[in-house]
This record gives sequence, structure tokens and C-alpha cells, in this order.
Amino acid sequence: MKNIHHEDFKVTNTIELSKIPTVIDLEESDKKIEKELEEVREKLGELQDTLYAHGKYAVLICLQGMDTSGKDSLIREVFKDFNTRGIIVHSFKVPTDLELGHDYLWRHYIALPQRGRFGVFNRTHYENVLVTRVHPGYIMGENIPNVNSVDDINDEFWDTRFEQIRNFEKHIAQNGTLIYKFYLHLSKDEQKNRLLRRLNKKEKNWKFSAGDLKERKLWDQYMDCYEDAINRTSVSHAPWYVIPADDKPAARYIVAKTLYDTLREYNDIQEPELDAKTKANLGVYKEQLENE
Repeated sequence: MKNIHHEDFKVTNTIELSKIPTVIDLEESDKKIEKELEEVREKLGELQDTLYAHGKYAVLICLQGMDTSGKDSLIREVFKDFNTRGIIVHSFKVPTDLELGHDYLWRHYIALPQRGRFGVFNRTHYENVLVTRVHPGYIMGENIPNVNSVDDINDEFWDTRFEQIRNFEKHIAQNGTLIYKFYLHLSKDEQKNRLLRRLNKKEKNWKFSAGDLKERKLWDQYMDCYEDAINRTSVSHAPWYVIPADDKPAARYIVAKTLYDTLREYNDIQEPELDAKTKANLGVYKEQLENE
């Protein structure tokens, strides 16, 4: 199989999404790629156990992408071998009245994983500079001081919001959260194919929403917003990875391998040593149990 490196997908300079491919040829069959994914996710599961025992880092995985980009199935396949006590997934929908009664980052802050655990944000705090930027009228529901009409939602407003997001990520990174942000880069043609599958397969009908077609008409606006958001917020402590997403097995494998390869670089993540007294008496404890 084609050798890939996580740096190939990491955003370190200004990007243009239109120039980044949405498909990658791993030079193997889907069956072989899925087998490779199984091996990587098993290793990830073992690493999760070590991180849980170590208890000094949390891992936050942020997934963004257009409708049908494969976020749900990626979560299912990549984290299948995780111990459920060590991972929690949050799917952020339209804010509730309670959430709108707080600042827009509040619901994301309280959902952060504690040290020793993985957290997956299926859609993230970036919805607040993506969907709301395409539909600025949604901001009015936040009841923000000095924002009295859509006209007040100007470039300065978005500059401030991006600064707040960067500060949020910097703060949690400085306090032990390892941040990975994945943009599942889907082509418009492939989204069309996936939406048609939802319509053509009865068992997939429930996934379809007429709203998906309305948002699809705004594709170019979304691409502009994604590109701007990625370029403004991909930094060393919270990097973005642009993952070709037209091929689901390949996308899942790349995300899993990126997580495993980069987390292995943290040499300080080790299972804690037993205290000297307990370690010295292991034989005694074993004998006590065997002689019961």
C-alpha cells in the first residue's frame, strides 16, 4: 500500500481548497485498506489505555465537513476498538435555548474531555464561523450586546470571533489537551452521489433532509468560509488536517494513522509506575490470593 505521512495532510501554510484533491489513491483495494485500518485502530485502542492510565493529557478530535462527508461512519470505524470509558462523542446540533443563554463557546467548553480521555466533536465550535457566516441571521438568536441587526455582523465581528476561537484552543492546549482538527474534503460531485444513494435506498431515506439541498446551493460560500477558517486557525498546537474524503475507507485510514503516528511522538505518555512498596510486595500479594 502507498506509504503516507501525516505531514502530507497537515496545514502549515495558506491553502486553497480548490487546489487540494478530494480523492487519494492508496494503491490498494478497499478490503486491504480496511484491514490496515483494523490494525491501526487496535494500536490506537492500546494507546488509549495507556493515555487513560497516564492521566495527564486529554485528546480532542474535531471533525468538520459538508453534509455526507462521512463524519458519522468515520467515528464508528476509527474508534471501534476503544474502551467506552475512555472516549465520548458529542454531536453538536442547533443550539438549545439553554445553550443560547450562554456565549457560543460554552457548550463546547463543558463537553471537553477530561485528562486521560478522548473526546470527539462531530461538528465543532467552528460551526460558529461557518454556518453562521453563511447565514448571519442565526447570530441574532445569540442575543449579543451591540449586535442589534445583521448589519452589525461585519468583518470586525468575525475577526473577533476567530481570535476568541484561537484563544480557546490555546488555553486548553496549554492545560493538557492535544487538539486534532480534521476537515473531510468532499467534492460536490461525490456529495451528489451520496445524496442520491440516500434517496434511492429505502434504508437510507431517514438520513435525507430537504435542507441538504438548500445548503448544497450555497456550496461555494461554504468552501470560502472553510478555507478562511482553516487558514486563520491552523497552528502548531491545534493543526488542521485536510483529508481527501471522496473515498471513505481511505479517509478513515488516514485519520486513524495520523492520530496514531502523532500520538506516539509523545514519549512521556507512559503507564504509571507502581509505588516502591507495592512493587516490592507483588509476590506476597500473589501468594495471598493463591492460598485463599
